[in-house]
Amino acid sequence: MREKITFRRLDGILLLDKPQGLSSNNALQVARRLLRAEKGGHTGALDPLATGLLPLCFGEATKIAGLLLGSAKAYEAEVALGSTTDTDDADGQVLRTRPVPALERSQVEQALRGFIGLIEQRAPIYSALKQGGEPLYVKARRGDDIQAPVRQVQVEAIELLSLDGDRLRLRIVCGSGTYIRSIARDLGEVLGCGAHITALRRLWVTPFDAPKMYSLEQLREILAQGGEAALEACLLPVGQGLAHFARIDLDDSQAQRFNLGQRLRNPDWAAGLNAVFDPSGRAIGLGQVDAEGLLASQRRFNG
Repeated sequence: MREKITFRRLDGILLLDKPQGLSSNNALQVARRLLRAEKGGHTGALDPLATGLLPLCFGEATKIAGLLLGSAKAYEAEVALGSTTDTDDADGQVLRTRPVPALERSQVEQALRGFIGLIEQRAPIYSALKQGGEPLYVKARRGDDIQAPVRQVQVEAIELLSLDGDRLRLRIVCGSGTYIRSIARDLGEVLGCGAHITALRRLWVTPFDAPKMYSLEQLREILAQGGEAALEACLLPVGQGLAHFARIDLDDSQAQRFNLGQRLRNPDWAAGLNAVFDPSGRAIGLGQVDAEGLLASQRRFNG
């Protein structure tokens, strides 16, 4: 029988190195139980096959999870040419196999150029996108006839790391909502042989462009050796998740007024959404600054 956990308030961001074979939500729940955090969320699911950076937000950090969800991301992907699957990755059933032509590196790089920029992309049928309030993967498993949506996504760069017969390795930098599985699937069609993802790793997510990640095994070891205090030391403060926003530092009086929802003015503040900090360097909220330097609170973090 599982021991009953007493959860507690805990604020911060954990940069988890998600293991292969585990859903993002399951990985979140394991980490949440280790930390005994009463409130947690992730910032955009990775497929069970995928590994790598999954920022987990706890407590007050959940208020910025949506902002991190829309951030730029980078991946390293392994692609198998010659077959397509129903999930567009190695976890699915093979739908069709075709011979792989002898490909030169220049041919593949030329094909990849068509996937860079603002492109239209059809989502995988097995995805978490919802239609009629239900995820597509639920409909697909039930055998429903599905028309996966086509959306515009931004792909900043694709680098061909290696080409070895019917295997490719790619590094991709892209915006929110981009499916790497779809890029692999569509690349296979351009090359005339089909393709699917065999391995996928997320390298970074803005603003965590050089992340110190922790695996679940590392977290267990840290807890066993150093206790909860050592585990809590793995958390980043909420403010580090706002490093890509303009910053406003307030004095004590201004911070108190901001926390009360009062507006502040300074013509030197940058217009737009700003991260707001108190004199101790703690993030206390997000505020919108208008063209005249008037700061209005958009979201406040409890201390």
